[in-house]
Amino acid sequence: MTDALPVLSPDQMRAWVHANLPLEDFRNRRVLLIIPDNTRTAPLNVLFPAIRSLLRPITAALDVLVALGTHPPMPQERIRGMLGIADSDPCTDVGLFNHAWDNPAELATIGKLTEAQTREISDGVLSMEVPVQINRRILDYDTALILGPVFPHEVVGFSGGNKYFFPGISGPELLNFFHWLGALITNVGIIGIQDTPVRRVVDQAARLIPLERRCLAFVVATDASPYGMFYGTPEQAWRQASELSGRVHIKRQPKPFRQVLSCAPHMYDELWVAGKCMYKLEPVVADGGELIIYAPHMKEISVTHGHNIEKIGYHVRDYFTKQWDRFRDFPWGVLAHSTHVRGTGTFENGIERPRVQVTVASQIPREVCERINLGYRDPAEIDVESFANREHEGILLVRKAGEHLYRLNDGVSTRLP
Repeated sequence: MTDALPVLSPDQMRAWVHANLPLEDFRNRRVLLIIPDNTRTAPLNVLFPAIRSLLRPITAALDVLVALGTHPPMPQERIRGMLGIADSDPCTDVGLFNHAWDNPAELATIGKLTEAQTREISDGVLSMEVPVQINRRILDYDTALILGPVFPHEVVGFSGGNKYFFPGISGPELLNFFHWLGALITNVGIIGIQDTPVRRVVDQAARLIPLERRCLAFVVATDASPYGMFYGTPEQAWRQASELSGRVHIKRQPKPFRQVLSCAPHMYDELWVAGKCMYKLEPVVADGGELIIYAPHMKEISVTHGHNIEKIGYHVRDYFTKQWDRFRDFPWGVLAHSTHVRGTGTFENGIERPRVQVTVASQIPREVCERINLGYRDPAEIDVESFANREHEGILLVRKAGEHLYRLNDGVSTRLP
């Protein structure tokens, strides 16, 4: 289905920007452009120069903030390369900034979600007061313009839109809250669904931001060429983009697979992000099957969170909820990541039974994988091509995993025939 849809060329992208960004939304205003980091497929090297040439002459300021969430900061040269800024261009007219989620001095509290609000939004799953913090730099501007892709997402259903504020440039309390909310609902219960409790949390928090919010959302093919681009409020642009993403990023399968080789692209250089290779494929792995995250380039669990992950390991949701006093003081976002990677399963009478065997084939050593409750394979001993074209045998090869969601046709069980 996706092959039949045309994509925009670079010239068409530039023309779209000039035709569809209303200048009056930005004239004489201080504009902060909020973008993803390099763990997302996006044609920023085309879109940023087009936006810069159009808006910089008419704005009081135009700066860029990388919505890192809790990812490591990007060096200036990598931001410039991602944005298509030439080495010869000093770029003195645009500031390039990283978000710092863990530096209280760079955060501002703009309100809170009350216990009653979180209870209603989450359908009673979690009830607690949560402060809403955001990068304080945003308060120096009149308009925030989100520029980013939309994909099926394990925590909010579909990424993009106001997610670039929360967790993109937010403080830790809110992001820990809603990541754990998503984990309680489970990856398979939330991924690829438009209206979710977590999306409602994100949108509610965004209403507290005291400036104009605009969004240019897009849906891309694997080479970053857009199938479509949408402009409006974050809610409007995201909804249109997520509808298209649901058409082009979800691949339906007639039966489950007993083994999946899920190849992580080089932009996933930590298991923290390479976990997407599990999230997007979990729904089509058969009960008792194996999913292999194949990432021979990957050396780290997580630069930011690795110390906590090594303490808790990777476990199914109920391993944590049934031992809550033991784990409640760990960052809830880390607990969420753990259970999303490990997938669904049970924890009864002290015995954990994950539905899927998750194996990592990377530079992370065997002893570390075993310590964190994941399987290990030597990537040098894996012949990728030996997994190709074997769907009829129950074996699936996904060459660039992490952005397309694989689902079974409605009514198909994950049990093998």
